[in-house]
Amino acid sequence: MKVLVIEDDEDIRATIVQSLREAGFNIDEVDNGTEGLYQALEWNYEVILLDVMLPGMNGWDLLTALRKQKTTPVLMLTAKGQLEDRLQGLNSGADDYLVKPYEPQELVARVRALARRVTGQVTNEIRIGSVLIDTASRSVFKNEQPVKFTNAQYNVLEYLACRAGAVVSREALCETLGIEDEEEFSNVLNVYIYNIRKRLGKDFLQNKRGQGFIIPTDA
Repeated sequence: MKVLVIEDDEDIRATIVQSLREAGFNIDEVDNGTEGLYQALEWNYEVILLDVMLPGMNGWDLLTALRKQKTTPVLMLTAKGQLEDRLQGLNSGADDYLVKPYEPQELVARVRALARRVTGQVTNEIRIGSVLIDTASRSVFKNEQPVKFTNAQYNVLEYLACRAGAVVSREALCETLGIEDEEEFSNVLNVYIYNIRKRLGKDFLQNKRGQGFIIPTDA
């Protein structure tokens, strides 16, 4: 899943990015509001982490401008803990609010919760036929037996599984995985798809020629 972090404090931003990358998220990061708004409007993200006090454009103004065009879930990050500040953030269109300092585990959990809203998930578990995917532990089971995947293979699997029943294009997979050279990535993606089908079954993941890939809900 692709996440945008907009935070001007270098140390805090580095900690956030490290925590989210270790949890399997693909991260873009910027250190000012002006560039942050551009990134948020130009690309599609599952979640945006937004600091309030930013150079160029503050978080409130950025959020207001963003909400005129996009509904991307936004988690506000700020040292301000007053009730009026939290209400301002939520009333401006924020989806959640986290006051500094916070534990990395809580940050990751809140990002996962917001990402689940996009795809309509209620829990961390995705069950499709005999396959169970635990997005919190990044674990996969088939017939209750663990199935091993590389991080890259798992990222592709989770993205598709979260959208089971819908065709996902190669372009969308490239974007969420942060791949800039789609032509070069295409062959690598074919290998990932092959290994997912090999481990979970040919019927679990289908290739729609000229359209993309789909995991049927009755796989």
